Amino acid sequence: MVVLSKSFFKSLHFQVLAAIVIGIWFGYMYPTLGTDMKPLGDAFIKLIKMIIGPIIFCTIVCGIAGMGDMKKVGRVGGKALLYFEAVTTFSLFFGILLVELLKPGSGMNIDPSTLDASSVSMYAQAAQAHTVGQFLMNIIPDTVVDAFAKGEILQILLFSVIFGWALSKMGEKGKPLLQILSDVSHTFFKIVDIIMKLAPIGTFGAMAFTIGAYGIGSLESLLKLLGTFYLACILFLVCVIAPISRWAGLNFWRYICYFKDELLIVFGTASSESALPRMMEKLERLGCSKSVVGLVIPTGYSFNLDGTSIYLTIAAIFLAQATNTDLTFMQEATIIAVLLLTSKGASGVTGSGFIVLAATLTSIPSIPVGALALIFGVDRFMTQGRAVTNLIGNGVATFVVAEWEKELDYSKMQEIACSSKRVISKQKVALK
Repeated sequence: MVVLSKSFFKSLHFQVLAAIVIGIWFGYMYPTLGTDMKPLGDAFIKLIKMIIGPIIFCTIVCGIAGMGDMKKVGRVGGKALLYFEAVTTFSLFFGILLVELLKPGSGMNIDPSTLDASSVSMYAQAAQAHTVGQFLMNIIPDTVVDAFAKGEILQILLFSVIFGWALSKMGEKGKPLLQILSDVSHTFFKIVDIIMKLAPIGTFGAMAFTIGAYGIGSLESLLKLLGTFYLACILFLVCVIAPISRWAGLNFWRYICYFKDELLIVFGTASSESALPRMMEKLERLGCSKSVVGLVIPTGYSFNLDGTSIYLTIAAIFLAQATNTDLTFMQEATIIAVLLLTSKGASGVTGSGFIVLAATLTSIPSIPVGALALIFGVDRFMTQGRAVTNLIGNGVATFVVAEWEKELDYSKMQEIACSSKRVISKQKVALK
């Protein structure tokens, strides 16, 4: 019993959870010092971002070159994008349905002219350049080195696919290089294990800064908005993602438990990228093929943002309700149509959620862009919910595509099931 207790206290999920609690307390009791803890969280996230590019490159290149069939790569990518579009579209409707039902902004009677729009002016200006054409052009890097230097996931993904394709065409001549990249990939994952030991420190810094900078008191006036958003995320995961995961052969609750360390880190740092390398490693361990993991996870970080989609619709309609702006059915339909485009690629950029939201509001002139100032103070608290929901959705998407492609190794899943009390559903075990 003593051994179990010691192992529990040494576990990463306990240490991160304790860091979250201590960070909240520290930020509340010493707000000035709490804001000074920001570099701890930023440093941890930068350490993770430092190796995301090389890990994605090695994983995708090894997966594609090992597969040797570009038709299969196109098929996997096509299925992933089809799934992403279907689920994110549903999440947009889900968010707008719940905000219309609960009406968190009704009765606030905010006069937009009384709000300080200067605090969100930078996001409104950035929104003017947030176009579909620019997004597509940004997928192509100026140089290969530039893509890795800036950590642009989609640019790295594009180059990795081309490199993997070229390496697969080399046949036997390319195998030595493929083996080297495979060994380098394993080295990078060992680096991830080392960096993860700093996760509690990074989580503490991020939480202390959030509470110290914005204060728990800032939540009170917009508690209904926060409650609506988190309720929407929870209901979406339970009512939509859980049934989808069941189809893919997953016990959803065991799946959540298996990735509890990553989810706590993402919640504490408010960044889904902080868990990306570990997520990829553990998905492969659970039986998803390297090629599927390499294509689905990086692409999902730009195209499968379920939590962000829910946030965008709820925030847009909330601002309309708070400013007594009556929206017609066509205006709400326009919001969804615009978000189907602007929500793609809403990751990896500081303040990207605000930029996308501002771009959406410019398409509906009746909602003043300056109203963004109303939710600026609580946006950080919603970022955590967005990041966690996005991470869960992308993990399940990987299993769906792997099942779809018949590239799910159930023997690996059963090995994990023996140590984690069952990760896969009984139905799938019986079938296999």
